[in-house]
Amino acid sequence: MRTFPAVTHVAVTVSDLDVSVPWYTRLFGAEAVLDEDTGPFRHVVFAIGGGQLFGLHKFPAGEWAGEFDPGRAGLDHVAFACADRTELQHWVDRLAALGIKHGGIVDAHYGSGLSFKDPDGIALEFFAPPA
Repeated sequence: MRTFPAVTHVAVTVSDLDVSVPWYTRLFGAEAVLDEDTGPFRHVVFAIGGGQLFGLHKFPAGEWAGEFDPGRAGLDHVAFACADRTELQHWVDRLAALGIKHGGIVDAHYGSGLSFKDPDGIALEFFAPPA
């Protein structure tokens, strides 16, 4: 059996690209590589390293039902890989410099995570394996 393929991209639907694009640009420290209106939706895509892409989608006719709710069926969170806890501490400092609230580093037997949310309340995390 072949190895399961790696994730190439993640796309999240946002309520306002005028808010989300600058927020993610600051977080990623890079400009978008694509901004395209496909007809049914507009998407803005960032290259975030390792051949991976992170996309923001906005559907013009879509109704926004409010902040993301992890208790509702659908995406729970997106986690970005960190090499170790030292790299997580770097992100604590970076998020603070960007004015992004976070939950601090939480350690568990399976690794350490640093959780935060985007402007729409979509849950994001930096995650490092256990030492």
